[in-house]
Amino acid sequence: MTNIWEIGTDIGGTFTDIIAIRRDTAEVRIAKVPSRPQAPVQAMLEAIEAVGLQKSEVKRFIHGTTRITNAIVEERLPKVALVATRGFEDVLDISRYRRRDLYRLDVVPKPKAIVPRELCFALDERLDHEGNVLTALGDAEIERLIAWLKAADVQSVAVSLLHAYANPVHEQMLGERIRRFVPHVSLSHEINPEAREYERTSSTAFNAAAMPIAVEYLSELEERLPIGSGLQVFHSAGAMIPIAAVKRRPLVMAMSGPAAGVAASVSIARQLDKPRVLTFDMGGTTTDVCLIVDGQAEMTDGKLLGDRPLRQPMLAVHSIGAGGGSIVKLGSGGLSVGPESAGSEPGPACYGRGGIRPTITDANALLGYLNPETKLGDRIGIDLDAAARVIMPIADGLGLGLKETALGIIRVANATMARALRRVTVERGIDGRDCALLAFGGGGPMHAAGLADLYGITEIVVPAASSAFSALGCLTADFSFLQQQTLRVALDGIDLAKVGERIDGMVEQALDPLLANGIARDTIEVDLVALMRYAAQADAIPVPFTRPLDPAYLRNAFLKKHRELYGYATEESCVIESVRVQARQPSTTTVGRPGTVARAVTPVARTCSFDGALDVMTDIIDRSTMASTISGPAIIEDAWSTVVVPPGWQAAPDASGNLYLTKVAS
Repeated sequence: MTNIWEIGTDIGGTFTDIIAIRRDTAEVRIAKVPSRPQAPVQAMLEAIEAVGLQKSEVKRFIHGTTRITNAIVEERLPKVALVATRGFEDVLDISRYRRRDLYRLDVVPKPKAIVPRELCFALDERLDHEGNVLTALGDAEIERLIAWLKAADVQSVAVSLLHAYANPVHEQMLGERIRRFVPHVSLSHEINPEAREYERTSSTAFNAAAMPIAVEYLSELEERLPIGSGLQVFHSAGAMIPIAAVKRRPLVMAMSGPAAGVAASVSIARQLDKPRVLTFDMGGTTTDVCLIVDGQAEMTDGKLLGDRPLRQPMLAVHSIGAGGGSIVKLGSGGLSVGPESAGSEPGPACYGRGGIRPTITDANALLGYLNPETKLGDRIGIDLDAAARVIMPIADGLGLGLKETALGIIRVANATMARALRRVTVERGIDGRDCALLAFGGGGPMHAAGLADLYGITEIVVPAASSAFSALGCLTADFSFLQQQTLRVALDGIDLAKVGERIDGMVEQALDPLLANGIARDTIEVDLVALMRYAAQADAIPVPFTRPLDPAYLRNAFLKKHRELYGYATEESCVIESVRVQARQPSTTTVGRPGTVARAVTPVARTCSFDGALDVMTDIIDRSTMASTISGPAIIEDAWSTVVVPPGWQAAPDASGNLYLTKVAS
């Protein structure tokens, strides 16, 4: 039989994870292969081979990737031109008034604009805030722009005209003409049809810069894995999207890997009936955290990437540069970890692939948490001598032994990650100590107990397939398309017919990509959210609603949520700033208990070190055979992951393959 397997993959900075399921037999296969930053498609094909499959056996292939995120953060972007309304061509240079660091004059106040000033073109045209044409766009002006673009010799163009979110007529005219001469064109009314000139222009420029990278990458994937509509991409709002839509809006791939892990976490939180969950995804390059309340992940309107705004609806994942491959440094202020990473090439020194700088993974290896007798995923071994060599200079600088230094590195890493947890809890009025910590990724289960001790959390869940959990999220998420558009309509005196017509139009636009991918209309659900604020407020609050729009319901729901967030609500007039529309086909993919693969050798006790307890003989437990509660210290292993159970903690499995770590009462 052919075309019977469904595959989810997550391309991380160090490893590419894969999980495959076969619907007719419920068989599940998992693997992990080294990532190939210069050849990501090849890494995905190698991952397919690693689970024992041929390309002809693949029916559906969904993947999340950090490729676009990394290109933005590392500023590896192609040359882009910006077309803006005259008088606004400097918007990226002006940006916002905020400085990177208020009190340090040696730090550059603002990041360099993504588009240099010489590639910004001022166009004579103008709309007002309601979309009425004040200065029409003439043919002569378009011809002047075309001549300039030919001379500029750019691959990609970002068009961001004033108030195009209210009326896209001029941008549509330009898009049609420019595409005859330039292969990649990004229009702001398609990327971020909202007010906030700087954020909209920045996002459009990012999208334009990402288009050549994404189109080349996705086209290669389509060529080498020709399965038509079965080829899909995970996007930053937590669902799948067809490749054709991604080629026009590659920005949706930013943060798609972390978002996939959150999507899988939402499913687990609902299954386990956990009202508050903190996701803790520690990979090779970053640690990503997110808050889930009552089975819903927090959403945001955007975030900063490379200190520049990216505005689009996405899961509120907070990322820090503290992963297993994060470089450890000893400076005048003491130990620090990240954000620089050893990546997958050469990787941590203990992987024996040429790494010469100390990393968090090297510290974990010296503490005995990683098994030196086996290979990670049957491919990468652990070289303890190499780990000792790179950490020794830090130990000498601190005047400590190797293991004391390694424990210090882990403490610093955990403290860094604890700050990330506070960002998504305390700063949102949530007591993180009341949450369960859902730990996954290659390093999450190793650091979870130490992080929980530091933060005051008493319950940890390590899900089945924890090391490939983001890949699992790609496989089990909904198929959807999402967009958000400015309305800026006062609730008092609202023209329901006019607003309803605009919302209906947004719904049809959101449905189009799914319908074009062959999804039946009657299987698609539509979720609507109004972003509301008081007339004098800057930030809006999300309020779900249904059609037809009911002003009284919206107002009451807004006031209730305002009281929950800020402790008060007034009778002032309120405004619908924007509307968010998501068209989605709910996932029908279910995954049973993934089989954990036993280590190649019989587990035996080995010496490990923990806080306050050096060189402790520690039981090594094979996760595939674990059937009862065990008390720490213990190390639980399978072929791809390691769970550290320190003294004072215990671990117990459930029928689904999840592990529960709980703090033992002293």
